[in-house]
Amino acid sequence: MASSPTDSAEWILHFLGVGNAAAPELGSASVVLERNGTPLLMVDCGQEALSAFLDRYGQPPPAVFITHVHMDHVAGLERLFVANFFGSEQQNRTRLHVPAMLVPLLQGRIADYPNVVAEGGANFWDAFQLIPVSRGFWQAGCWFDVFPVRHHQPGTACGLCLRGAFLYSGDTRPIPEVIAQYADGSMPLVHDCDLHGNPSHTGLPDLLREYPPEQIRQMIVYHYASAADGAALSAAGLRVAKPGDRLRLPAPALT
Repeated sequence: MASSPTDSAEWILHFLGVGNAAAPELGSASVVLERNGTPLLMVDCGQEALSAFLDRYGQPPPAVFITHVHMDHVAGLERLFVANFFGSEQQNRTRLHVPAMLVPLLQGRIADYPNVVAEGGANFWDAFQLIPVSRGFWQAGCWFDVFPVRHHQPGTACGLCLRGAFLYSGDTRPIPEVIAQYADGSMPLVHDCDLHGNPSHTGLPDLLREYPPEQIRQMIVYHYASAADGAALSAAGLRVAKPGDRLRLPAPALT
């Protein structure tokens, strides 16, 4: 079961990477939810993010949630297939939580290539436990809400929330009507933001215009273009995530 507000466990959100696709030095955007130092869920799996995960934890992630299928968020799945498929028999397959509307896109993007191993006889999904999700999913005794976001084309991206602990917007334009459903006045709101917005991402002026000050104070922003842009966001008064940051979370609300 999810934790009560008095749970003594240590809940951490570890930022593996915080950059956009053009900022490999900041790592591909991804976080890991930990409980007492044990990774429970990785969000997205770009190349740099998977490398950072393996360096930190020494084994493949037990579970991954995919927000959308741009390659800086899913390219690590090919390496993860290799790690799982050729791993020890005792190694569990990674649980892959994918919004149902994204499964066909992920299939075409990653899994359709013929002969995923040179010798044949293997399917891409043999190395995973694929779990299509709609309004949410269970992982490690916790319920995660899943919600659509505004990432260029409707129906192509989602965020998630572990109520009471954190919300992760995924890559998105401002979604104040969604954030308002989950914000509780205290849990961190991890939100896409760079200096300048575009049809897929939130810019600093967008963030300041669309959200009330009390929610902005709860935000930690990520997915910016450079260290200099991160410094500029910080100078504007935002909390800015950096690669390797470890954010202590409130205990999740009792489910």
